[in-house]
Amino acid sequence: MELLNDMALFVEVVKARSFRRAAEAMGMPNSTLSRRISGLEKAIGLRLLHRTTRKIELTEAGQLYFERCKRIVEEARLAHEQLGEMLAQPSGTLRASLPVDFATIYLAPLIAEFARRYPGISFEFDLTPRQVDLVSEPVDVVIRMGEPASSNLIARKLTSLRRNLYASPRYLELFGEPGHPTDLARHECLRLRTTNADRWTLSSGNERVEVEVGGRFQLNSVGMIRRLARLDLGIAVLAEGIAADDLASGKLRRVLPEWHAQPIPVYALTETRLLPAKTQRFIEFLREQLEDAYSPPVAAAFRGVSPAH
Repeated sequence: MELLNDMALFVEVVKARSFRRAAEAMGMPNSTLSRRISGLEKAIGLRLLHRTTRKIELTEAGQLYFERCKRIVEEARLAHEQLGEMLAQPSGTLRASLPVDFATIYLAPLIAEFARRYPGISFEFDLTPRQVDLVSEPVDVVIRMGEPASSNLIARKLTSLRRNLYASPRYLELFGEPGHPTDLARHECLRLRTTNADRWTLSSGNERVEVEVGGRFQLNSVGMIRRLARLDLGIAVLAEGIAADDLASGKLRRVLPEWHAQPIPVYALTETRLLPAKTQRFIEFLREQLEDAYSPPVAAAFRGVSPAH
């Protein structure tokens, strides 16, 4: 049992990248923590960490040991927690990375309901489109739109969002309304910065067309694309929920209403399948709520269609 405890201490030191920060997090003296890790190295017979006055680094043996220990410690902790679930609701701090616009428009009311259901859970959200390192960063789950870039992560699909083309009435008055997807080549198109930013795939019934598009604006923010479309600067592809208010108020209009852009999948990404109760419940809740809200007609109509990258 002492070996398992020392393995857990070693994992915390590596995650914190500091003896001092790890000791503070665990509420134990720095000298005690350092002595325990030194004893672990002595018992193993190999140096696990390079220590300097400014930082610590893993040795080759330390890296291998960390990867094995992390899973052992996590599984032991989860076994303990899952038994505790019989007596209490999930608790602790849920740390999640969320895409800004999707979180603001789609997830905010769901998170509010989840928080009411589980009062023992606190939340730390990082709203960002950047790629998060789930190994080195203190994040429990990442919610992302589009196919996962890394095959090393565990991806759970939450839903697919139907997308359409929109523009402001003023833009259409100035530059005309396209009658077919091929007409988009003559228009300003507000493009999301992806590997296929200059090619849009549109579907109408059984017909599917891939068109080359261009324009002066290419961005990594759906919210900014929506804003520029409202300011008469071009045609945008937006999820129905994101454009709904502007469509209702007349600030945006559907373009090529018989055509739809490829639906975009939404995934929950984790480093491991061994999830604490707070994370597991959060993912299950989002999947249930999003499927109920967007399956008819959004997700259901496109469940057999491969989503765009």
